[in-house]
Amino acid sequence: MTEPRREIQVVTDRDRPSAFMLKVDGTDQSYVDLDDPMRLEFDYVQRMADAIDGHGLEGEPLRCVHVGGAGMTLPRYVAVTRPRSPQIVLEPDEEVTALVREQMPLPRHSGIKVRPVDGRSGVAAMRDDFADVVVVDAFDGDRVPADLTTREFYADLARVTTPDGLVLLNLADRAPFPYLRRAVRGVCDAFAQVMISAEPATLKGRRFGNVLVMASPAQLPWQSLARKAASSPFPYRVIPYREVVTTFAAKEPFTDADSERSPSRSGDTTYFV
Repeated sequence: MTEPRREIQVVTDRDRPSAFMLKVDGTDQSYVDLDDPMRLEFDYVQRMADAIDGHGLEGEPLRCVHVGGAGMTLPRYVAVTRPRSPQIVLEPDEEVTALVREQMPLPRHSGIKVRPVDGRSGVAAMRDDFADVVVVDAFDGDRVPADLTTREFYADLARVTTPDGLVLLNLADRAPFPYLRRAVRGVCDAFAQVMISAEPATLKGRRFGNVLVMASPAQLPWQSLARKAASSPFPYRVIPYREVVTTFAAKEPFTDADSERSPSRSGDTTYFV
């Protein structure tokens, strides 16, 4: 039986001819402005950018690994804000990558290298202490693949992350977060520090939404990120490590023997991947 053909589209922003939305089967995957890579339309991508901006010294190059690429919005942002940063994008969907290269080409000498491999295989092949920043933002349709939220995968992320590195995971769920809580337990088991950020409406259960999980072997700058969150054009909440561990994380993580994809957005039009 053949797989149904997917619909992959690059749609031009009517208000900005230099900007495009990448859609896969009707789901918004990436927004890219070729003239202004620092223009971030999705709020969760802005939260990721805030975390990267606050990591290390301002403007210094960072070795970044991106699990999931799509339109490569965040790698483009890092290439501008952190010039000379070597970046590896693990994107197994070669059809999407080819379309992006054709219609939303990467700038020359960006330092962005795309590898046509899945996240598990790509991370497993990396040496210890390889990455200053790891971003996991990978979806199959509108759902996070099951193998990217297990205890074993998070342990491998910890292995390839430098001792003061930063890991960012874009996950999605709806309160009371049965899926997210188990994923967060796995992150807490692998990293010394874990924080969560999301829009208040998502945390209060008013809608399905993206939740950013931040992790590091070292101390995370909770206070500065909380200030940044409060002053954002679309304010969001940052939950510190102690609260994550004591009130949010589940007792048992997902494992390779017991894992599942993230839930579907179920028609919630306010959710983006």
